Amino acid sequence: MAGYVPGEQPGTDRVVKLNTNENPYRCSPAVDRAVQEALERGLQRYPNPMGEAFRQKASEVLGVPADWMMCGNGSDDLLTIVTRAAVGQGQLLRLPYPSYILYKTLAELQGARSEEVHFNHDWSLPATFGKSANDLRLVFLPNPNSPSGTVAPPEEVLDLAERLPCPLLVDEAYVDFAQRNCLDLVARCEKILVSRTLSKSYALAGLRFGYVVAQPHVIEHLVKVKDSYNCDALSIAAATAAIGDQVWLADNRAKILATRARLAESLGKLGFKVTPSEANFVWVTHPEQPVRPLFERLKQQGILVRYMDYPGWGDGLRISVGADEQIDVCLQRLAAMM
Repeated sequence: MAGYVPGEQPGTDRVVKLNTNENPYRCSPAVDRAVQEALERGLQRYPNPMGEAFRQKASEVLGVPADWMMCGNGSDDLLTIVTRAAVGQGQLLRLPYPSYILYKTLAELQGARSEEVHFNHDWSLPATFGKSANDLRLVFLPNPNSPSGTVAPPEEVLDLAERLPCPLLVDEAYVDFAQRNCLDLVARCEKILVSRTLSKSYALAGLRFGYVVAQPHVIEHLVKVKDSYNCDALSIAAATAAIGDQVWLADNRAKILATRARLAESLGKLGFKVTPSEANFVWVTHPEQPVRPLFERLKQQGILVRYMDYPGWGDGLRISVGADEQIDVCLQRLAAMM
């Protein structure tokens, strides 16, 4: 197998980094204080195996009972746990295409088969995405999707889950930048699980913390699969402080949405076709010229964006929403190239 290849992480700060959808701003000051307090208490003991402090705080913020949540070492850890729990060797995992390429890797690690169902050209889901199939054990739905930033509405997600013969994991890694989410659907359908991460909207990509929401009897079985202590004391303390600072989140979200709108409008004026995004990135193609040379020229000038080529679909550039000054530099260089 080829294995999942993460976005490029240069070993220098002397680049404009718009390739891995990181938050360009520092996390809440409450996180710094929480980590320092955890260090002062010492790290000689194991952390709480369920991240109970986070579950209690997240319960208050989200209105979800604490025992409906399980913490993970980033949402990728949770995707791995769910795949290991649900899909056996030779069985089937379904995912939309193009989407997060890790899903297919997780199926390969299980010795399972994966079925990629192509999005419609407007990035909507075809009816075949909800069809039953022999040995279908799990369906992944990134919502918002990457690389497009598009969203399937909750009512469509619920209808999809009710038609499927297996669990549906809604991957909401970017949902804090969207207008709607699927969290309420978990209580309405036991087949729906929702995973989230603090990497994007809470600016904690370097910390690694996520959580999945599911009905308690589902969580009970997932716990059997996870590592005993899959989240460390520092990440639990930081994540608890982060999700508790909703004022910071609202302010950060507003800044990123404003920059996203300006980025999309400016790229459109440069002749790019910009897919309307509800994430912290935009997906662009160009009707008149290939985009790979643009990616390569930007990289030569110290500007990293993500070039992605999907056989049978096409290629494009995924550009993360950076700070305003980063976006200004990227747009200036693209304008010069055009």
